[in-house]
Amino acid sequence: RFVPERMVPFSFPLSKCALWDPVPMGDVIGAHLTYYRNPKLSLLEKTLRLAYRHAKQNEKKLFSCFLLGTLAVDEDGEGITLTIDRFDPGRDL
Repeated sequence: RFVPERMVPFSFPLSKCALWDPVPMGDVIGAHLTYYRNPKLSLLEKTLRLAYRHAKQNEKKLFSCFLLGTLAVDEDGEGITLTIDRFDPGRDL
């Protein structure tokens, strides 16, 4: 089932160079992870502590960073698990 009032369109951040043609093609479809699956988030304590320490040491109020991980479908096929296990502070420009 497609429930348009619950769907939120997503967009990618602006970048200096595009890796694909941004012109829309075809019909609009809804893609929502939690519509058919039960989501779970797993975050390693080490990763969270590293991100927290970086945020405390950063002099700017706003800064960019990346949390990296894996997305997997559970064995029973009923849920998905997002496991965040790496922190990347990115580059200061």
